[in-house]
Order: sequence, then C-alpha cells, then structure tokens
Amino acid sequence: MKMNEPYEICWHRDKTLFTPGPLTTSLSVKQAMLRDAGSWHYEFHVVVNSIRDRLLAIAGVDRHTDGYEVVLLQGSGTFGVESVFASCVPMSGKVLVISNGAYGERMSAMLKLMRIDHDVLRTPENEPPTVEEVENRLQADPGITHVAVVHCETTTGILNPIHEIGEVVQRNGRQYIVDAMSSFGALPIHFQRGGIDFLISSPNKCLEGVPGFTYVILRRALLEANRGHQRSLSLDLLHQMEYFDQKNQFRYTPPTHTLLAFHQALLEFEAEGGLAGREGRYRRNHAVLMEEMERIGFRPYLESKYQSPIITAFYFPGDSRFEFQKFYRLLSDQGMIIYPGKLTETECFRIGNIGRIFEHDIRQLVQAIKRALDQMGVSL
Repeated sequence: MKMNEPYEICWHRDKTLFTPGPLTTSLSVKQAMLRDAGSWHYEFHVVVNSIRDRLLAIAGVDRHTDGYEVVLLQGSGTFGVESVFASCVPMSGKVLVISNGAYGERMSAMLKLMRIDHDVLRTPENEPPTVEEVENRLQADPGITHVAVVHCETTTGILNPIHEIGEVVQRNGRQYIVDAMSSFGALPIHFQRGGIDFLISSPNKCLEGVPGFTYVILRRALLEANRGHQRSLSLDLLHQMEYFDQKNQFRYTPPTHTLLAFHQALLEFEAEGGLAGREGRYRRNHAVLMEEMERIGFRPYLESKYQSPIITAFYFPGDSRFEFQKFYRLLSDQGMIIYPGKLTETECFRIGNIGRIFEHDIRQLVQAIKRALDQMGVSL
C-alpha cells in the first residue's frame, strides 16, 4: 500500500478488554459521544457541573461543609498526578513517595524532572508498606511536607493501605496525595478518616467512561495556599479551578465527546447501585476468575490478603512452549484482550476484572485461555 492510498480498518466487533483501562464500555456510553457540543455553550456547562457534583457525591465529601472541590483537567491520569505535584507542592516542599510498582516509580520520575525534592520508600512489588515504615520516615525527616501513594498498583493489582497510611500522615502534620486511578468508584475510600488532601483518578477506569481527561478531588484551602508556586501553565489546578468558579469552563479546549460519555457513564453507575453495586460486580468477576484460573493450573502472583478485585497478575506456565506474544494473539483472535506483565523480575501476565464485563465474560475468557494453551501445546 502506498503512503497516500486510502484504506479502511475493518472492525468486525469490539474485543472484550480484560485490562485496567481503557476498558470495555457500554453501548450507551459509546453512543453518548455521537454528538457535537460547543465547549462555551451553557448546555455543555450543565453537563460539566453535573459531572463535578456527582464526583464529589461518590467521594462522600461536600464543598461547603468539608471544603473539598473537584477539578477536571485535559489529559490522561498521569497528567492529573503531575498536575498535583506541579500545583500543590511549594518550592520548599519535599515529597515522600511510597512505591511498590511502576506507578509509584512514575511519581518519582515526575518529581525528579520537576526538580522537586523527594525521597522514595520502596517495598517489594508483592508487599505493601507498613505504617511503621511510613512513620519512621516522617519522624526521621521533618523536611517532608507531602506523602504520595498509589492505592491500587496495577503493576500487580496490590492494594496499599491508604487509610492506615493516611492516619499516620495526619498525625504527623503532613499533606497526603493518593493516586486512586484504578480504585475510585469501585472500592470504599474514606477521605476524612484517611486524611486525603488530594485524590487523582480517571474516567476510563472503574466509572467506565472513556479516556480524555482526569480529575482531582482536593481540599480547596490547600490548593489556594500554594498560589504563586505553580510549575506549569497547562497543569495549573488553581487557575483551572478558578476558571470553573468564574466561567463554568475549561481554560483550554476540553474533550467534549469524552465528557458527554462520562456523564452517561455516571448515570449508569448510579443505576447499578453506586459504589456498592459496582464493587459487588467486580468482586464477583474476580472470584470467578480466581476459581477458574486456579482450577486449570495458574498461580496468582499476590497473596490473597493483598489482592485487589481490579486486576490480577498470574505467573507464566512453567512449560517452555509458552510464549506470551503467541498466547496474547490467540486470545485476541478469539475477541479477548489481556495485559502483559509489568513486573521487573517475574514473568507474569495480567487480567482485569473491571469495565462493562460480567461473570459470563470471565468464564468465556478462561475457556479461550484453555483453547489457546491447547493450540500452543502447553501443559500446566
């Protein structure tokens, strides 16, 4: 095919995404994007304000009594995490990053590039930190002003104890940043008990929207207190929040179609029973996955006490005939997409339980896995 020759990509049907996001969405969420919206038009402003109000309701916090606000920002979830560091850490600040996976390490990389003083408390990829380790670091270094942690580290699916860590952070008078990209909307998160000052998430995870923006739920007073210390123009949360206050608008072009889809996704979240309904479905998906995968011989990477119902890492089979790329392609040919591993030293692949998938989808995936292994001649 020549470079300028017209072509067409043929999608026979959407593949089912067993990933931590972007993920499988409902038909009605997809259909919500089939409209054009004027970003300065009052009807679109109503949608944006509805999204912001609903996110605060899911978080269980209030603007007036609790002092929280939600700021939407163009870009992926990573943009949201970086915007918090760029907007909410003073020039004299220092961040303690708690890391047991790729996304904790990404935080460290951001801070290094922004020349923000920081330290990293690392634990093995299959173990969460203890509150004693966090407390010891804070008491040993009074210069630490902020603590940042990933709630569900999708490198493995491990859950970090954000509420217990938050109590330590509160007790020691520091500010607390939580990356809840893959957990918000599916797992209970208690802002007050956990002392959460800044929480970042994304529409294309457990709330089952599509990519295009991120959001930060934050204590307004803390953001305002850092006025004059912003390190980025486009990632400036303070001025974006004030623009919402004054004009109900994004400062720069918003992803209008993504926002329309997310509004529909939030309505469907509420119709499912909110957090309890969504968490229940994901936990059932995970229980079926664990039962069926262990039945055919796969071993999970994490101990069950650390495992989230979001995504699960499984060890590669010991059979030398197993090749992940071939395995992945055989599953894709059957209409199912999984994730490769992201561990530094252990060979694993990952299966997500979130998105618009149900128990029957999980069972179909396991049957597809059995067929793929048979085709490869792999024995468990």
